[in-house]
Amino acid sequence: MQPARQHLPITPGTTYRDTVRLMQPSYAYKAITGISGAPAVLTLADHGLPGDWPVWVRGVTGMPDLNRVPPNQLPHRARVISGTELEINALSAVGLNPLGGQLIYKLPVDLTGASVQMRFEQGGVELLLLTVGQGLALPSPGTITRELTPAQTALLTGDWAYTLDVSFADGTVTRYYQGGPHTAGRCNG
Repeated sequence: MQPARQHLPITPGTTYRDTVRLMQPSYAYKAITGISGAPAVLTLADHGLPGDWPVWVRGVTGMPDLNRVPPNQLPHRARVISGTELEINALSAVGLNPLGGQLIYKLPVDLTGASVQMRFEQGGVELLLLTVGQGLALPSPGTITRELTPAQTALLTGDWAYTLDVSFADGTVTRYYQGGPHTAGRCNG
C-alpha cells in the first residue's frame, strides 16, 4: 500500500487540529428506510458506522442531490445521531419526497491494540514525535485525531516532512500518511 501524500497547513506558533479516518478497501451497503428534515436525516435499521464518517448514497428517488457514486464522486459527511439515524448537514429534504436508496461507506480499519506515531523531521533530524495520548487520540474505530500545541508547531519552520505510521498488534507496521517537504505555505510532496 502506498501512503497518502497529504499537505498539513500548519502555521508555526498556532494550534493545529484535524481528524483522519483510516478505511479498508471494502464497502458496506445499508438500506435507507427514510429521509426527512433539514438538515437531511437518513434513517436505517442499523447503519453500523463507528462515528461521524464519509458516506455515499445511491438510488434515492425524489432527491437527486443526495446521490453520489463511489469512487467517482466525493462522499457526504455524515454525523451520527443514533445507531439508526445519520445527518447530512449540507442538504435539506424539506418539501421533497425522497424514497429508498442505499447508504455506502468504506469499513474502518480496526485499530484495537494498535499504536500510532506521527514523526516530524527536518534534514533527517527528528523535530517532534506524537503518540497516542501525546498529541494523537483514537476516539472511535478507524479514527485518529491529531492536535499540536502552539509550542509544538513553533518547532516546524523551514523544510520539514512527516510520516504517520500504525503498528498493529500482529507486528505489522503500515505507513498511512506522509508529506513534505513543507516550506512557508507550499508543499512539494
